[in-house]
Amino acid sequence: VKRRIGNASVVRAVVDHNTLVKDIIGSTSSLIMRRPTSPKPQLVEVTDHERKGCKGKFGRFGGKFVPETLISCLSNLEAEFNLVLHDAQFQVELATALRDYVGRETPLYFAERLTNHYKKNNNGEGPEIYLKREDLNHGGAHKINNAIAQAMIAKRLGRKSVVAATGAGQHGVATAAACAKLSLQCTIFMGTKDMEKQSSNLVLMKLLGAEVKSVDGNFKEATSEAFREWVGNLESSYYLTGTVVGPHPCPSMVREFQSVIGKETRRQAMEKWGGKPDVLVACVGSGSNALGLFHEFIKEKDVRLIGVEAGGFGLESDKHSATLAKGDVGVYHGTMSYLLQDEEGQIISPHSVGVGLEYPAVGPELSFLKDTGRAEYYSVTDKEALDACQLLCRLEGIIPSLEASHALAFLNKLCPTLPTGTKVVVNCSGRGDKDAEMILNHKYYPMEKQFPASQNL
Repeated sequence: VKRRIGNASVVRAVVDHNTLVKDIIGSTSSLIMRRPTSPKPQLVEVTDHERKGCKGKFGRFGGKFVPETLISCLSNLEAEFNLVLHDAQFQVELATALRDYVGRETPLYFAERLTNHYKKNNNGEGPEIYLKREDLNHGGAHKINNAIAQAMIAKRLGRKSVVAATGAGQHGVATAAACAKLSLQCTIFMGTKDMEKQSSNLVLMKLLGAEVKSVDGNFKEATSEAFREWVGNLESSYYLTGTVVGPHPCPSMVREFQSVIGKETRRQAMEKWGGKPDVLVACVGSGSNALGLFHEFIKEKDVRLIGVEAGGFGLESDKHSATLAKGDVGVYHGTMSYLLQDEEGQIISPHSVGVGLEYPAVGPELSFLKDTGRAEYYSVTDKEALDACQLLCRLEGIIPSLEASHALAFLNKLCPTLPTGTKVVVNCSGRGDKDAEMILNHKYYPMEKQFPASQNL
């Protein structure tokens, strides 16, 4: 059945309940809404009501596109989430876990040699570059900030088991660790393609006691299967999402627990130079690390927010994960946002050398920030990300994940445009242990040919 709503074409099939559940949470099709061609949006006033996602909506994005059987469960989760936000005991327990278990706060590190490298290439002028070191968290990424908080909620709700999906494996490791700490059963779904690329994290998940179930495909297929598993056992299991996608309240919940990144950044910037950052840069897959850094500063119009998507082999190659650059609006995994999809609404498989960026959608709040013009989005290729990873390794002795390397790669284009003294903070969202073998074996290298050890960078 096809009907027109304004400029949007909405395609739906008349199906029974079981088929509807399968279609909404995991088929290759989406509820598609084509956007008219328009000039770059102008920056508009973002109200608190819209920014915070009242009732799960960020402008036209977000919502709950799920079967009726899930509404009650999501409503209960939303109620519990709202309670813990104002529960002093929960907040104290979470703050203690973040400090003593996760290892927060993470440093705001001045990357002096990286700063000098870009100044050297620009006649001695350029910004000062700082890294928010989320790679130093327990588990090696920002994912643990949200995983420990949601595992605590699962415990409060009386759930005995946790279900999750992972791509690069960092959310899987974080969830497995949190579940081990809180004595929860843990099942992680992971795509077979990702298992091959991220075998070290697969071992860690099993070592932490998680049952890892393989799914043919990658992260989007794993997410669909995890969602189905949860739907089949709503009374005793908890779906622990690691991304700012999915039906409300999932995007707002993950963003809230990741916002500690931006809050720390504000405080640390004030201590280091007595002001705010001028530019924030983060990679964007589905968007959790980007919103974690951005959210604290959304109302600060003098702070630029820059998200960097995975350009893969190039935006015209159809081998990329640049959803905000090349996607259209539609519904996938229970929420409305930008999606990679063809003219028939079929999901286009994403690609990135950074496995954690391979998702065909992006969070509704980031979609809203695009439409309002509050955030800027760009893309870098696989090769640019690999080069940036090598550069940070050799200049700062820091091994970033290939996901974070996309944000670092954009510095090559950004730095020449900024005046001397500009304070740039890049979210180093994860460490690259999991990617080391892939980097060394990638066709663009051997490494020594690209960056000789004796080279004075």
